[in-house]
Order: sequence, then C-alpha cells, then structure tokens
Amino acid sequence: MQKDVLYRIKSSLTDASKGQRRIAAYILDNYDKAAFMTAKKLGAATGVSESTVVRFALRLGYEGYPAMQKALQEMIHSRLTSLQRIEVSNDRFFGTDVVSTVLHADMEKIRMAIDEVDRSAFETAVNTLMEAQHIYILGVRSSSFLAGYLHFYFHLIFEHVTLVTENSAGDILEKILRIGPEDVLVGITFPRYSSTTAMGVRFARDRGARIIAVTDGPASPLYDMAIANLTARSDMISFVDSLVAPFSLLNALIVAAGYRKNRDISQIFGSLERIWQEYGVFGNSYED
Repeated sequence: MQKDVLYRIKSSLTDASKGQRRIAAYILDNYDKAAFMTAKKLGAATGVSESTVVRFALRLGYEGYPAMQKALQEMIHSRLTSLQRIEVSNDRFFGTDVVSTVLHADMEKIRMAIDEVDRSAFETAVNTLMEAQHIYILGVRSSSFLAGYLHFYFHLIFEHVTLVTENSAGDILEKILRIGPEDVLVGITFPRYSSTTAMGVRFARDRGARIIAVTDGPASPLYDMAIANLTARSDMISFVDSLVAPFSLLNALIVAAGYRKNRDISQIFGSLERIWQEYGVFGNSYED
C-alpha cells in the first residue's frame, strides 16, 4: 500500500494538468498534512477546486477522494515522528469536540476490526496456543501494555507463560533464549513498529517456535514470520497511539482460549475466589 500510493502519485506527473501537478507536488512534499485534509481543504491549499481534487483521486485509480486519503493515511502511519504527529493533530483537532472526535475514531477502528479480522487465522491462533508447551508474549513501548494485559489473563489460563517487555535487544534474547519448536511466541507491534520486537520474533522463528502476530496488517515486519496474523488498526492521535481495537481483539483471544479450557478455568477461579475471600482481597471483612 505504501509503495503503491507513492508510485501512483509520481506516475501521474507525466501527462497531468497544471492543477493536478500542483496537487501531486503538494502531497509529495506535505504528505503528513495532506493525508488528513478534506478534498476542499486540499484544493484550497493547492489553488484548485474541490472537484479537481476528486478527479485527481479518480485519475490515480481510486474510487474517490476518501479512498485516496485512506491510502495516504496508511502510508504515513509508520513514518511520522512524534513532532510530526503533534503538528498533524493540531490541524486535525483544531476547532473540534476532541472527546467526540477521539471516541468516534476508536469506534470506527473497532468496526473495521470486525470486518477485517481473518476468522481462519484467529482459529489457527487459538489452536496453536492450546498445543503450546510454553507461551511467550513479546511487546515493547506502547505495545508492552497490550502484552501485559494479555499476560495477566493468560497466566491464569495456561501453565507456562512468560512476559517479555524489555526494550533492550540483549534482554529480549535472554528472556526467550530457551524457546523452541514446542513453544509459541505472541509478537505484538503497531506503528511505529519496534525493530527490537521484530528481532525477537525472528530469533524465535529461527529456533522453530510458532509465531502469532498481533499487528495492523501486511506492512508490519511481523506479518510474514507468523503462522497466524491477528490484525486490527491502531490510530494516531497526536503523540498518543490509540490501541482500543487491538485491546478488543485481545479480549476476543482471551475469551476464546478460556472457553476452550473451560473446566480448568472454572477450577482456577473457584480456588481464587476462596483465597480472595479468606484473605479479604476485595474488601471483605477480615480478622486475624
């Protein structure tokens, strides 16, 4: 997708009109801003009409301007620096109800996940987890919170689970040193993709471990290394990564795994409830 949209825009310059050349030049020089402009605003920035912008998108082979805009947003998602993100968000949220804008964006990402998650890959992931001797969960930076959340529940469902959230490549390799063909590594990364996560996943794959990737799509460095890709879109909100859809996808994975181990889960939580009650963990009356 990234190469495709750039190729289309650059290729359009050969026999384009003056207005179309201005649009193409502006996008190539200001892709971080153009990706979040309406057709009307992009037209104003380039001195052409809104209809010329729409025709430009059609000329590139897109169904309309929204499709071209979506391609641009996907292209830049892993490229923007934190400072560029802040600049883009200032334009995106200026004069808007920030609460509504952010919540609606999160809702849209979950809706897209419902449509886009590969059910066959999801089933493969669940089956693979059921067969694993040891499960490793790897995620760093903002993805470390996704990894920690998954680990919180998986360590109740499965017997051998290791959380790997170190940022250092050396520390990651030490944590997964003993990984092998009977094991599974769940690698989690979203733009801007972590090179240390990709390195850890590659190490695990080279040692025969089966890889489950939780990421956003084929552009991810984990995608081609995984036997199952669980994809959901993240969103760029200023310097913040919105990971609502990935969290929801992990919830589905946890519920599916728990359902498959229903008897074990019932016993585990039965024991936990007795312990919690005995020690007053949740505010029950407790006496020495």
